[in-house]
Order: sequence, then C-alpha cells, then structure tokens
Amino acid sequence: MAQLAITIAGKVYRVACDEGEEARLGDLAQLVDAKISGMRTRFGEIGDQRLTIMAAITLADEWSEVNDRVRELEAEIARLKGHPAAAPEWAEKVAVSLGDAAQRIERVVQELNDSSRE
Repeated sequence: MAQLAITIAGKVYRVACDEGEEARLGDLAQLVDAKISGMRTRFGEIGDQRLTIMAAITLADEWSEVNDRVRELEAEIARLKGHPAAAPEWAEKVAVSLGDAAQRIERVVQELNDSSRE
C-alpha cells in the first residue's frame, strides 16, 4: 500500500492508495482542491466544511451528468449494433452526441484548470 501526502484547501492529508495509483490520486486531489478554491473565490469565506460539501456535490453532479450521457450513448450504440441497417442514418447523430459530450468534458476540465491557477 502506497502513502501519499495531498493538499486540499490548504490542509495536508496523508492517504493510502494502491501501488502505482499515486499520480491518479494526486490528480484527483488537485481537482478537488481546484473546485474548493474556485468556490472560495466565487462565494468568499463561508466556512471550510460548507465549501467542501458544495465542491463534493458539484463534482458529483458533473460526474452524474457525464455518466448519464455515457449510458445514453452506450444504449444508442447497442441499439445501432442490433440494427445495422439503421447505423448510417444514426451515425451522424451519435458522432454529434459524442462531440457534444467531449466539448462539455473539455469545458469542465478547462474550468478546473483555470480554478487551480487562481
């Protein structure tokens, strides 16, 4: 089990993770820290616990929306695989949907990156 020191909202935490997962855990901690920092900038000092809860809920909401969209696209792909004749007609719609989802993800990543630089 690996150990890693992460910093979130100015506080250092020692956390354990599987070997080789340190970089991923560090990236996730930076994402959470950036979200909290962005909210602190936006809302001011409203309390660490409240900011942490708001950041967690916001990240969960973003994850949920992306996850719902992925499920929709997977269902559409499965339906298209079941009806090969329909694929050419729907291929453009699937491509557009995937493009929209990618743009949305890129926008969220950019916002998080911008927040972490503040």
